Amino acid sequence: MTVISRPRTLTTPLEAARRLATDPALWRPAVDFDPERRYYRRLLATDGHEAWLLTWLPGQHTEWHDHGGSAGAFVVLQGALVERTAAHGLVRGLRRVHRRGDAHGFGAQYVHRVSNEGPDPAVSLHVYAPRLASMTDYEEHDGVLQPVVTRTAEAW
Repeated sequence: MTVISRPRTLTTPLEAARRLATDPALWRPAVDFDPERRYYRRLLATDGHEAWLLTWLPGQHTEWHDHGGSAGAFVVLQGALVERTAAHGLVRGLRRVHRRGDAHGFGAQYVHRVSNEGPDPAVSLHVYAPRLASMTDYEEHDGVLQPVVTRTAEAW
């Protein structure tokens, strides 16, 4: 894994994600697809932010998860992604479709599940601030989320 350290300070995760998405030289060489699981690669790390490229074949998804207290944002670079959100441990009925060019920012307490429900591969760029130190995965039981495992940065 190559981590590029950039001295320039990035602003909010949403602003950073939008700016980095406009630089295909940064992310396009990292695009790859894994038929077994979502592919992800860290593209950039600064003192306060980090950026990841994720690729999604049809049917691939995350589990319900948080970002360990980091705020974040993502931009869809190709295809479309479906996001479902939860608040205070309860799954909302909200189903949001993010298409190519859409950018979405979120706060430090955000819990969501993202999936590629379409017929085409998808690519997205994610920025977190501060850098991810841990993430908790959840299972849904009748609309209520229960924590299952907390992973630390060393695990990914």
